[in-house]
Amino acid sequence: MDQRELERQITTLHDIEAIKQLKAEYCDICDSDHDPDRIVGIFAEDGIWEGKGVARAEGHGEIRKLFEGFAEAISFSQHNVFNPRIRVDGNTAHGIWYFMGPFTFRAGEKQVWLAARYEDDYVKIDGTWKIQHLRAFGRLAAPYAEGWAARARPFSELG
Repeated sequence: MDQRELERQITTLHDIEAIKQLKAEYCDICDSDHDPDRIVGIFAEDGIWEGKGVARAEGHGEIRKLFEGFAEAISFSQHNVFNPRIRVDGNTAHGIWYFMGPFTFRAGEKQVWLAARYEDDYVKIDGTWKIQHLRAFGRLAAPYAEGWAARARPFSELG
C-alpha cells in the first residue's frame, strides 16, 4: 500500500468516527429535552429532518420549531442507536442506523417503546460533518406496560 492510499484510508476512518460522534451528539440533544438551540448546530443550514408519518422540517427555523414541539410533547426519551453502516464519498456520506428506546409522552404520562431505522445523509462543511437529511422510518411503537407484541403499531398512530 502506498502512502497516498494509506492517507485516504485514514481520512475515511477519521470521517466515519466523526459521523458516529455527530450521531451520538444528535441522540444526546434528543435526550436533553430535545434542545432546540443545540439541534440546529448539527444540521446544515438547509438540512432536513424527516420522520415518515411524524413530521418534515427543512432549514434551521423549521427544525428548531419541530424540536420545540418535541420538547413540549416528550418528558423522557432515551435514544439508543446501533449497527451503523457509514459510506463516505469525499465531503458527503450516507449512514444507516437502528434505534430502540423508551419514551414518555407528557399527555397521560404515556410510556412507549419506539424502534426505527435512520437513513441519514451527511455533508462536511468547513471540515465539520453536519446532518444534511435525516430520515426516520418507524418500525415499532408499543405501550411499555403491554410490551410490543400486544398492540404494536406504526409511529404515525401515536398521539
